Amino acid sequence: MPRAPALLWLLLPGLAALEPLSVGIAIGAASALTGYLSYPSFYCSYVECCPGDGHRLNATALRAQLDARLFGQHLAKEVVLKAVAGFSRNRSPKKPLALSLHGWGGTGKNLLSQIIAEHLHPAGLRSKFVHLFLATLHFPHEHQVKLYQEQLQKWIQGNVSACPHSVFIFDEMDKLHPGLIDAIKPFLDYYEQVNGVSYRKAIFIFLSNAGANLINKVALDFWRSGKQREEIQLKDLEPVLSVGVFNNKNSGLWHSSLIDRNLIDYFVPFLPLEHKHVKMCIRAEMISRGHAVNEKVVEVVMDEMTFFPKEEKIYSDKGCKTVQAKLNFHWDTVMRDTKAEG
Repeated sequence: MPRAPALLWLLLPGLAALEPLSVGIAIGAASALTGYLSYPSFYCSYVECCPGDGHRLNATALRAQLDARLFGQHLAKEVVLKAVAGFSRNRSPKKPLALSLHGWGGTGKNLLSQIIAEHLHPAGLRSKFVHLFLATLHFPHEHQVKLYQEQLQKWIQGNVSACPHSVFIFDEMDKLHPGLIDAIKPFLDYYEQVNGVSYRKAIFIFLSNAGANLINKVALDFWRSGKQREEIQLKDLEPVLSVGVFNNKNSGLWHSSLIDRNLIDYFVPFLPLEHKHVKMCIRAEMISRGHAVNEKVVEVVMDEMTFFPKEEKIYSDKGCKTVQAKLNFHWDTVMRDTKAEG
C-alpha cells in the first residue's frame, strides 16, 4: 500500500466515533498530512531513501575527506576519486563500477571504502543500501561454497531491486574460497538486465591483502633508486597486480572470471606507509577524539611501531592499524607526566 493512503487508512477506525464536522476536519488534516508525505524530499528527511537518478556525488567534498583522512596513498586517492565521481555523473553506465583495493593491512583500504560509502549514502556503513561482507564471517565453510553462491546471488538481486544505487563491499578477499566470487559475475557484466533487474548503477568494492608484496617491492625499488613515492604511477603497478592476483591461489580472485572477462574496472594499489604517514595517522586520531595534538604522545606511539625492511626500516609493517590501541595505552600516562613536569 502506498505511504500516503496507508497513513489515512490508519486514521479511519477512529473517525467513526466523531461528529460529522469533526470527521470532516480530521479527514482534511489527514489529507494535508498525506499530501506532505507524498513529497519524497519531506518523507526522506525522516526515513533513509535510495538516491534518485538525479543525485550526484559531491566530488569536492569527497576529495576534501580523502585529503584529511587518507595518508600516503596518492594513487588510491586519484584513481578512486576519478572513478567514483565519473561513475556518479554518468546517467547511463554500461556496467556496475567494480574496484579492487590491494595492499597490506593498515594502509587505508577499509577507510577508503568507508569514505566512499559515506559520500554515496549519508549513513555510510550503517546505511541499508551499503552491504559489507566479511569472508571469514559470512562464508566460513569451504564445503558450503555452492550454498553461499546461491545466497549471495539472491541477496544482491533483492537489494539492487530495492535500490539500484546499492554498494557492496567484500572484505578479506584473500580469505575467500576460490570460485565463490564468480557467482556475482552476471551482475558485473555488460548486461542491460539480469532476470528483470538492472545492476548498472551499483558499486562493488573488493578489499584484499593479496598483491601486497608486489606493491611493496615496487615502492621499495623506487626508494632505492632515489625516486619519490609520488612518482609511482598506476601503470607501474596495475598490470603486474592484476596478473599477480589472478595467479595467486590465496587471493579469492584466483583464476576468477571477473578478471578473465575484464569486469574489474580498477585494481587500486595501496602503498606501504612511511614514518611521516604513521605520524599523520596518530595526529588525526588525536583530533578525532577532540584532543589537541601532542607531539610527545606522537613520539611515544612511534617508538612502539615496527618498520621494514630490517636494514632500512622505511615502512610500517602494520600501517596505521595499531595506532588507536597504542594511543589508548599511552595517552593517560603521557598526559599525566606532562602535567607533572609543568
